[in-house]
Amino acid sequence: SLKVLPILKETLSSCQSTLLLKLKNNLDTLEDIHDLIEVSIHNNPPVSVKDGGIIKKGYNEELDELRLISKEGKNLIASLEDKERQETGIKSLRIGFNRVFGYYIEVTKSNLSLVPDRYTRKQTLVNCERYITAELKEFETKILGAEEKIKLLEYDLFTLIREKISSHIERIQKTAKILAKLDVLASFAEVSYMNNYIKPKITNNDEIIIKNSRHPVVELVLEEELFVPNDIHLDCNENQMVIITGPNMAGKSTYMRQVALIVLMAQIGCFVPADSAEISIVDRIFTRIGASDDLAAGDSTFMVEMKEVSLILREATKRSLIILDEVGRGTSTYDGLSIAWAVIEYIHNHIGAKTLFATHYHELTQLEGKLQRVKNYCISVKEKDNNIIFLRKIIKGGADRSYGIHVASLAGLPKKVIKRAGEIMESLKNVETAASSNVSDRISINNNPKQDKTVKNKQLELYNYVEQNVLNEIKALDIMTMSPIEALNFLYKIKKKIDNIEG
Repeated sequence: SLKVLPILKETLSSCQSTLLLKLKNNLDTLEDIHDLIEVSIHNNPPVSVKDGGIIKKGYNEELDELRLISKEGKNLIASLEDKERQETGIKSLRIGFNRVFGYYIEVTKSNLSLVPDRYTRKQTLVNCERYITAELKEFETKILGAEEKIKLLEYDLFTLIREKISSHIERIQKTAKILAKLDVLASFAEVSYMNNYIKPKITNNDEIIIKNSRHPVVELVLEEELFVPNDIHLDCNENQMVIITGPNMAGKSTYMRQVALIVLMAQIGCFVPADSAEISIVDRIFTRIGASDDLAAGDSTFMVEMKEVSLILREATKRSLIILDEVGRGTSTYDGLSIAWAVIEYIHNHIGAKTLFATHYHELTQLEGKLQRVKNYCISVKEKDNNIIFLRKIIKGGADRSYGIHVASLAGLPKKVIKRAGEIMESLKNVETAASSNVSDRISINNNPKQDKTVKNKQLELYNYVEQNVLNEIKALDIMTMSPIEALNFLYKIKKKIDNIEG
């Protein structure tokens, strides 16, 4: 990596960008550190620094000698033997080895008169004498301990090199930061060029206006269809909250994610996947997307969802971007609808943050016109021959169906199940038509941010809506087939529901 720093700095010299030229001027090429590493450390050292094989040949004379001894120990002994024969004139002199004495010089008794004074007698045998010399013992020590010494010396040398380099840690860190910035900028440039991104206009006017936005990941992985781009307009005046309805699998979550990603990409300095983009700076992006539980903490999917929503409502500001996907789906219909409704009111009245809110509670679409800054959008679909085609296009207005049974059919559920589901759905529609014709007319809309907390119970009065369902339960009851205990249990359940309605 250090080797290319001079080339990189030279390349940056030809740039016209003020930022790139500033990075070039501050870039330390660390050539002295590169040279030290180049002459001392092997290109492919072992994983462990204590196993040897780290230091290059030629860096340390003692290490080179130890390696030579370890590799050519027998040759060195043979050379020493020839040397001793020539110096003493003893032609039969030989060097041997045993585990008791180590290396020794053996001289026959007929040649004892030629033994020099520097020889030290070690052992006397019948036909010969065995001697040692200081040079021989030095060779013995080097040969026998060479491998272990090599490892110890290499580690010591490595430690010294490491300490030398660490004394320049501030220079290295400064260079690393500059390289990190260049890496990010190069990645931004490459992905923007390869995928036809555009330069966003960054503002501070609390508006997000994006034309033909695309998801930066999904558009690259689609194989059998083209990605359908969509517009988005959010502000803090008339388009603060967008409620998005539409079928499952139609693209609601993808649309919301791409808006959040584009805002994030623009704010970190990257071009964005769109035809044009005017994006106001946000202080934070909050998301509540997907379903997950936390078994370790003992939290259900719904509890995790509520904790995340709670955090958003506590921490979000008017400058935030909030993405909420099907809040309330983890509990009963009435509870979920009530929570979703209250969350929308709270964000609208008390926070004022730009918000995308996807839901299957079509009753929420009635909030447009009742809450000033709420707008309805939906994913368009086309019905053909009892089937649906997802057009993936965001259009104004609310959806009145979720097409869940159609999606279940696409997923491969048995035809009998699909048919029966259709029959049950029609029955449920007939029961609920009268009760749900216009829910918002039966709910007291809280459109006053300064409203006193004492009226909070009137904010979600679903009395008539729920009361109708209680009456439907009673009408459907067959009292002639009930046992006394079943009648009491049913009466207790109905009483509890009525108590909940009345608060």
